[in-house]
Amino acid sequence: MPYPEPIQGFIETLSFLEDRADRIQALIELSKSYQPAPHEKPYPTENRVPGCESEVYTWVSLKEGALDIEIVVDNPQGLSAMALAALLSEALQGKSPSSAESLDGELVFALFGRELSMGKSLGLTNLVQQVKAQSLKLA
Repeated sequence: MPYPEPIQGFIETLSFLEDRADRIQALIELSKSYQPAPHEKPYPTENRVPGCESEVYTWVSLKEGALDIEIVVDNPQGLSAMALAALLSEALQGKSPSSAESLDGELVFALFGRELSMGKSLGLTNLVQQVKAQSLKLA
């Protein structure tokens, strides 16, 4: 099952970029569109993404029957987490909870490649899984 748009479209765009530096630049540009959720510290521990080095927190709720996705990346150096957060938010915001159904851990590798460290891939995969679980719980 394909990922929701714009995730699928971004993956297809990355597939045309053969140079790894170009892929990295595209992901950096995506990270610039990240908008942190308006939550004040301290963030609740139950919202923290386990194993994520960038200290990421997620809140998924329904607003008028549609998903309201809020993600905080609490590390200004967490560009990969910011890029993924921006893409997940853009793809799921205002959609039905079932739109998260196709999300899986392979999304991280489709976006960032298999060269990620184990720690980074674990944290990013957990971010995807947490947003998916929170979304489907609302379905």
